Amino acid sequence: MKGFEYLEKEIQEWKDRGTYRPLTEVESEQGSKVRINGREVIQLSSNNYLGLTTHPRLKQAALEAVEGYGAGTGSVRTIAGTFSMHEEFEAKLARFKHTEAALVFQSGFTANVGVLSSILSEQDVVISDALNHASIIDGIRLTKAARRIYRHADLEDLEKALKETQTARTRLVVTDGVFSMDGDVAPLPEIVELCEKYGALVMVDDAHASGVMGRNGRGTVDHFDLNGRVHIQVGTLSKAVGVLGGYVAGPSVLRDYLIHRARPFLFSTSHPPAVTAACSAAIDVLLDEPQLVDRLWENTRFFKEGLTRLGFDTGKSETPITPVMVGDDALAMKFSDTLLQEGVYAQGIVFPTVAKGQARVRTIVTAGHSKEDLEQALTAFERAGKKLGII
Repeated sequence: MKGFEYLEKEIQEWKDRGTYRPLTEVESEQGSKVRINGREVIQLSSNNYLGLTTHPRLKQAALEAVEGYGAGTGSVRTIAGTFSMHEEFEAKLARFKHTEAALVFQSGFTANVGVLSSILSEQDVVISDALNHASIIDGIRLTKAARRIYRHADLEDLEKALKETQTARTRLVVTDGVFSMDGDVAPLPEIVELCEKYGALVMVDDAHASGVMGRNGRGTVDHFDLNGRVHIQVGTLSKAVGVLGGYVAGPSVLRDYLIHRARPFLFSTSHPPAVTAACSAAIDVLLDEPQLVDRLWENTRFFKEGLTRLGFDTGKSETPITPVMVGDDALAMKFSDTLLQEGVYAQGIVFPTVAKGQARVRTIVTAGHSKEDLEQALTAFERAGKKLGII
């Protein structure tokens, strides 16, 4: 069809640079190993941190919900799509997060967009870390508030921004808890102290900390003993929780306001019964099986130490997100392809997802990986790294 030649040209440029990637089809359930192109390989690119996507309790809860309530809800939450299970799950989630209330969105992305686009006006200022997630960036684009971006995890630059914006009605400081590309953790205690000093609100996106950090996986706020001092917590139900969705946890007034003004919530059909029931079961698993989080961190330490011993640069990672830094975009993609040939699926990440010159293969180990899996993966990394001259 004519009219899209400019798109074809840009796609061809990606192919010429070696950065074009078709979607990868996974032909099995999402486990520590998956089948791709008819071959079983070790999965190191999934956000399934705790292996909950296939946990028997989640599967059973989903099946029972379908039998009892059907495949879908048939409406948005504000008309006829709020089932009792939605309200019950949000109350359970709020108790888990030690907040007054919680509200579930269709995804973590829409949760961030919903909050930022609705609660701020031209009288306010949003102050955001330079490496925050794309959903935060897009949420800020949709707000009428002024914005100030501070250098990544730079407390001095954050304080400067707070000083410069004291005439605003509300200042909202937004940060990822764990940064999704580098795997480093925000200096949250210091951020909270600065915000308390200057009378600003704090919002933390704990997408990659939910189920990973804190007691029973409650996130970075709990990890740093900051319960009651962070105004808004955003998280995901699609990563360590193992299902689908996002949530906002905070005061009841915030929940009430978002129900009436957050457009992604207002204009999206509610989660199907199977999703809600499985998410609820996942919280029970987090409370009942803390050994899963312990195993995740044990595997994380083992794999990081192995990569470092082989001579790879893993950047500033402090979490199960472990980037293997390459630098050149095309080389990072070739490294990923070579790893797949060696039996490991680990995707390359290049510009514009990361800055130019910062291309990497991003890995995430899970609680489901065995030591044998990780040893085989390290052997694959060694072979591929030496073949391409990365180590």
